[in-house]
Amino acid sequence: MSRRNKTLIRSVGMARRLARKAGSIYDRIRGNPAYLATLLGGFSLVTAFILASSHMATEAAIQQRQKEDLQGSLSLVIPSALHDNDLVRDSYVLADAGGVSKRIYPATVDGELTAVAYQVTGLGYGGPILALLGVDRDGTILGVRVLQHAETPGLGDKIEANRSDWIKSFTGQSFALLSPDQWEVKKDGGYFDQLSGATITPRAVVQSVKGGISFFTSHMDELLEGGHKAEPNVTEPIKTQEEPS
Repeated sequence: MSRRNKTLIRSVGMARRLARKAGSIYDRIRGNPAYLATLLGGFSLVTAFILASSHMATEAAIQQRQKEDLQGSLSLVIPSALHDNDLVRDSYVLADAGGVSKRIYPATVDGELTAVAYQVTGLGYGGPILALLGVDRDGTILGVRVLQHAETPGLGDKIEANRSDWIKSFTGQSFALLSPDQWEVKKDGGYFDQLSGATITPRAVVQSVKGGISFFTSHMDELLEGGHKAEPNVTEPIKTQEEPS
């Protein structure tokens, strides 16, 4: 008999022994509910561990992406030349006397405050309009960008920076340049243009930005001093509208 045939016979024999052993184990499991329960429990623990590990890894990736998106949004309303700090890491919550809190993103250079950013909200035609407002330490607007809205496509969505330059009309404005009465759309006797076919939307944004500047004026001392420090929170709405190329 050739060596090859002997090897084949040994392999077949080993396979038969393994099959008999597997059958014996199956018979013991089938006849022993406690053993079966233990085995199933072990499988469940392993599965739970794998799922938990996967969730933790996914959650960490989501949080990192949220932080990156938020930093991208902040860069649109606070120029990089005005800060050498991490705006998200250094953020804090400032609460007013009425108990309303707002998360503040301070910009500093060598530890000196140069600007702040925070969210403002207005009620548009399709619902809340969430925007990010950047203000320098003198109360002048550095930039405004819409983060989230549900306004009518082709009309109200022109508040987005990638659809029109309307939102950029706030840059450089302040209470020192415009009187309170001028913080309206032109249809209401104010300074800011309305959008063709959409008046409610720009009116809501103008009023939310006006409220944001009022917040800065009312809390200037606390803002310049750094407010009340708190742990950063990067889970706020942070949808970024892309800039036009």
